[in-house]
Amino acid sequence: MVAVLLLAAISGIRSWVSPNRTPDTVVGSQNSYPVEEARAIATRYAISYLSWDEQNPEARPAQVGLDLAAGLDSRAGWNGRGKQVAVTAYPGEVKVDPGGVVAKVDVRVRVQQYYLKGRAMTAGQFVWQRLSVPVARTAARVVASGPPTFVPDGRAALPENMPEAGVPDDALTAATNKDAEAFFSAYAESDNKVSAVTAPGSTIRSLNGAVKFGELKDWQVYTGNDDERRATAAVTWDGVGDTTLDQTYTLTLRRTVATDGAQRWQVAAVG
Repeated sequence: MVAVLLLAAISGIRSWVSPNRTPDTVVGSQNSYPVEEARAIATRYAISYLSWDEQNPEARPAQVGLDLAAGLDSRAGWNGRGKQVAVTAYPGEVKVDPGGVVAKVDVRVRVQQYYLKGRAMTAGQFVWQRLSVPVARTAARVVASGPPTFVPDGRAALPENMPEAGVPDDALTAATNKDAEAFFSAYAESDNKVSAVTAPGSTIRSLNGAVKFGELKDWQVYTGNDDERRATAAVTWDGVGDTTLDQTYTLTLRRTVATDGAQRWQVAAVG
């Protein structure tokens, strides 16, 4: 009898009488919110929401209904006219309400708009649109809790506390310039050629012929320790036809010593 009374005091008599039951709506903190599921649902819902075709008006409600909470209007504000196709969507920040049930997911969507020319719908330009998608967590899954809203997607300046590039090492920059050109030429072509010019123990995948090396427009190595340095490279890639594209890379250089004692700096990592 004493043992039973002690057990009741520890576990709580109420838990014996009425055990815990799963609630219909899960309420939790922001830390436990299913953020990845919210992103996945909001992304699919955004694509469904921004796709419509007046020649097939039932297709959109069927797709919207995959993620919209039961009981809500799957027409989601569309008047049944026009045509538009959402091609790609990328989710971003998930802002969780302090209550831990609802959230808003930032989603950027690339859509192709269509215009009526005569009696036919003609494909127009691709544009980017940005949505704030409301979602809610239930005991079963995350659902879209209503129609999203358009939000502006303007440019923003870099923060003032951007890290400094470092102090240039002009002597090492000049000494490694030709090696940098050889690396990027190999980097454009094949894994085998890259492995021949990179530091031992490093594994760097090539671009496998997607572009051709044009020129090394700028090369800078920065001061550091005796074994490893940071470098930046401005590279021009040759594309199809007369197309060229300039890109800037950050690299890690590592000092290597050959069996004959010769020293050189080789690329150990890109990015």
